[in-house]
Amino acid sequence: MKYVIFILFVASLGSILFGFLIATEYAQKYIGFGVAGLFLVVFPLFSYYRWKDKNMKDYLLTKENLDKMRENQRKKKY
Repeated sequence: MKYVIFILFVASLGSILFGFLIATEYAQKYIGFGVAGLFLVVFPLFSYYRWKDKNMKDYLLTKENLDKMRENQRKKKY
């Protein structure tokens, strides 16, 4: 999965650079497709890949997590 994401990332960046460096009549379309590829394909795939095995409750500010953070802060002070 990470190789697919990397290949799509390089292809999107290549499209953007191609649009900036090569003066063709479709240069703006290359830039647009590169940016759209990054934000509509690469970023969601990357986010899914990084978060697929995580528990969302560990990252929410619930009462239990706030109590854990306060307890850790107290331990660090002493």
